[in-house]
Amino acid sequence: MTAVDDARALLASLTDAPPAGVWSAPGRANLIGEHTDYNEGFVLPFAIAQRTAAAMSLRDDDLIRVRSTFSSTGVDVSLADLDARIAAGGLDWAGYPLGVAWALRAEAPDATPRGLDIAVASEVPVGAGLSSSAAIEGAVASALNDLWDAGLDKVSLARVGRIAENDAVGAPTGIMDQMASMLGVADAATFLDCRTLATRPVALGFAEAGLQILVIDTLVEHAHSSGGYRERRASCEKGAAAFDVAALRDLGVDDLPRAAEILDDVTFRRVRHIVTENQRVLDTVAALDADGPRAIGDLLTASHVSMRDDFEISVPELDLAVETALSSGALGARMTGGGFGGAAIALLDSELVPVATEAVLTAFAAAGFRRPNIFTVTPSEGARRDV
Repeated sequence: MTAVDDARALLASLTDAPPAGVWSAPGRANLIGEHTDYNEGFVLPFAIAQRTAAAMSLRDDDLIRVRSTFSSTGVDVSLADLDARIAAGGLDWAGYPLGVAWALRAEAPDATPRGLDIAVASEVPVGAGLSSSAAIEGAVASALNDLWDAGLDKVSLARVGRIAENDAVGAPTGIMDQMASMLGVADAATFLDCRTLATRPVALGFAEAGLQILVIDTLVEHAHSSGGYRERRASCEKGAAAFDVAALRDLGVDDLPRAAEILDDVTFRRVRHIVTENQRVLDTVAALDADGPRAIGDLLTASHVSMRDDFEISVPELDLAVETALSSGALGARMTGGGFGGAAIALLDSELVPVATEAVLTAFAAAGFRRPNIFTVTPSEGARRDV
């Protein structure tokens, strides 16, 4: 059973009305470029095969009912009351689909909102740094765009998802996750300039090179709306203000000596991570274009070191996952996602995947950590209509 099948089955249990369709969007793994998105910098994520599906039926009234296979809590809200319910908060997971409806209505004033029954099912692990939230947003936004005749393109729908996450849910994230989920291309990453929203696919060629991306989900759950994420963002804004620039995107590696002079130690290290991470993204794109995926391992590992030491968003489980993958022969490894938990990724020769998996399981057991969830991901297609 796929997420599409599960969403259809859930919708059938919710209403006798005929389904209007099923739409899905993927989670994403970020190859490199962490916390650079809200600093108007560069990122290089790719959509994964694990998807979230939204099955929908039209209603004759203005009620929106949302249900999911992963929560016993559903929400019913009328279109007339949607603004008030979003403002009141406390919607839990339903804040994502309802936030999309709220944001899309504002972004597409010529749309024709109608009542809906919405059934959501997901294959994307929650809390693993694989952007399960953006997958919900992408699936629902794609569906509402069709059913409400909104006429928005995929970049605009990504923007709708970010507005939902920032303003309806209260998570101060950038737009990387939504763009990756909407614009994913099979066997490619999406190189995104977060200032201009210009994108281009970058061929990855993992399978051709005999490589795989292994995801090590530590099962240490994180929350983007938590204080640590907000504190990092505030430090970045403080650093940009000290240089009187719009965002840290405007600083380069040559500016770091000056930054060390005028910033306190913590702010400097936060700035150094963003500046060097932007450069690592550019270097990774260049290496993929020129030399292929075997050339990027050291950049991935350097990214983890920067997040661990300068941005201080790693946790012991993530560090152990990275260290063990590297000692098992990974070309490179790093935590992925917002940090404070979630998952690490490792770039491995395909034949080493079982070896690395067993080594990580053994290391986690020896450390007394919870048994991680370990699986491979494949660069895949973005949001689409399935039925």
